[in-house]
Amino acid sequence: MKKQIEEQSRSYKKIGALLREELSKGIYQLGERIPTEREIAERFGVSRTVIREALIMLELEGLVTVKKGSGVYVTNYPQNDNVSFSNNTTEDIGPFELLQARQLLESGIAEFAAIQASRNDLLVLRDILRREKETLEQGKDDYIEDEEFHLSLAKITQNEVLISLQTQLWDYRFHSDMWKGLHARISDFAYRKQWLTDHEAIVNAIQRKDPALARKAMWQHLENVKQTLFELSDIDDPEFDGYLFNTSPVVVGV
Repeated sequence: MKKQIEEQSRSYKKIGALLREELSKGIYQLGERIPTEREIAERFGVSRTVIREALIMLELEGLVTVKKGSGVYVTNYPQNDNVSFSNNTTEDIGPFELLQARQLLESGIAEFAAIQASRNDLLVLRDILRREKETLEQGKDDYIEDEEFHLSLAKITQNEVLISLQTQLWDYRFHSDMWKGLHARISDFAYRKQWLTDHEAIVNAIQRKDPALARKAMWQHLENVKQTLFELSDIDDPEFDGYLFNTSPVVVGV
């Protein structure tokens, strides 16, 4: 089984398909608790984030039920081994996979924005931060300012391709059933205050016209997002077992 994984893409979709195959063979009984994320990750030789996404995929399929603090339990068997996942889960994008893409793209955008930003651009960013702070103080679970902040950075580059890619990434996020499934496990949104602090660090770096610092600040921000969402949605234990990327990216200078 592990060899099969190594010969293919190690994405959550491949892992989800293999777990679904195990369910169809009756390896686990209805109502039975399947192995922990850590155990499955070790068996397949992949990160726990991949397993987390695969289990969310199966949960949306209606095959398993996730009980925070308890584990994952089998609730249904696949009706037909030849039928692909329902609810368009095969067309969806995993939340951590999406954050990886954002981390790679947006760290570069922030770096470029630090070179391009005008005084008016900084005023726009500061106003977004002000409104974001007010939203958090009112206890609203609203991502309007969060999206606006990241899209505004892309607009500062004046590069239509980067703006389009950034817009597409946020469209993925808002239309993703898997992202919604991840957030369904999270009830405390106090972590959003950390994201505001991260945004302020990014703006400060841009104001200083420091491209390397802006890049690193954005990289760290999205690393914080990944780690926080992983920990808050953990069903086995709160211990985080490592970053998907190095927290200090190598910034190639000229």
